[in-house]
Amino acid sequence: MILFENVSKEYQENKPVVSELNFEIQDNEFFVLIGPSGSGKTTTLKMINRLISLTKGYIRINGKMISEYKLNELRWNIGYVLQQIALFPHMTIEENITIVPEMKKWSKDEMKDRVTELLESVGLDPDTYRNRKPSELSGGEQQRIGIVRALAADPDIILMDEPFSALDPISRAGLQQDLLEMKKNLNKTIVFVTHDISEALLLGDRICLFNKGKVVQIGTPKEIVQQPADDFVRSFLKAGNVQPKYQKTVADVIQRGYINKELTLPVNETIVTVTDPIEKLMTVLSMQTEVAVVDDQVDVLGTISQQQFLSYLSQDMQEGENE
Repeated sequence: MILFENVSKEYQENKPVVSELNFEIQDNEFFVLIGPSGSGKTTTLKMINRLISLTKGYIRINGKMISEYKLNELRWNIGYVLQQIALFPHMTIEENITIVPEMKKWSKDEMKDRVTELLESVGLDPDTYRNRKPSELSGGEQQRIGIVRALAADPDIILMDEPFSALDPISRAGLQQDLLEMKKNLNKTIVFVTHDISEALLLGDRICLFNKGKVVQIGTPKEIVQQPADDFVRSFLKAGNVQPKYQKTVADVIQRGYINKELTLPVNETIVTVTDPIEKLMTVLSMQTEVAVVDDQVDVLGTISQQQFLSYLSQDMQEGENE
């Protein structure tokens, strides 16, 4: 459990970046910090592992103040995933993943087995990827390595600071699905910073919404959407275009003409149906360049490529901005 008690952070006296934070993050909870740029969410995250020191109040992990932990002891038990990925370019993927286990003096066999396990968990073949360098990987693959590196030493807590914001929509959707699977299978407390309300609603068990350094509302996705605390929360949801996103299906992509009606891949490949939600199409196209689409009678209508789907998303985004 992570407990914030009257926590404030000031870089200049009487000018708090965040103030009077009082909330509790439960064990094994996926807790999302969200808000506009400069609202204090990343500062709050970094205070947990003492990358930023607090000015007032207390943060406790399992009842113990973070200041009472030795710094390396604290950070070895807290995985950290950055937006910038920050893999070491001169190291292999295996060497990047095993940095903390090596510091903790794991055996070579233990580290090799752990790399195999983690690469398989995010759909990357261990024999193919363990000896590659980061420059040989796509942005989405590099970020998958950033995530599993944070898990390598089996920490209890994972901090994630806008880890997907620099990725294209398809890679982002694939990683969100990876994280949802990890959430089911791992007993980890995850604290996740994002500025994307749709991402927060998809991933979070609870969401903590910031504005101007203060917590405006904490609640489940359902509570945030159905019972917004004030006009700021309502406008934040509206700006994120939350409701339309969850109503759209593959049929909407086809209706806008983003389909190749000539089948260009075997029918036994992964398929989607016209009634599947947009999120499923994004997930499939994060793993392959093209997907077959069938109707309710399982008749093949054609294929949708990654490029066609990105064009659809671009059009959809422009229309949303003009509404």
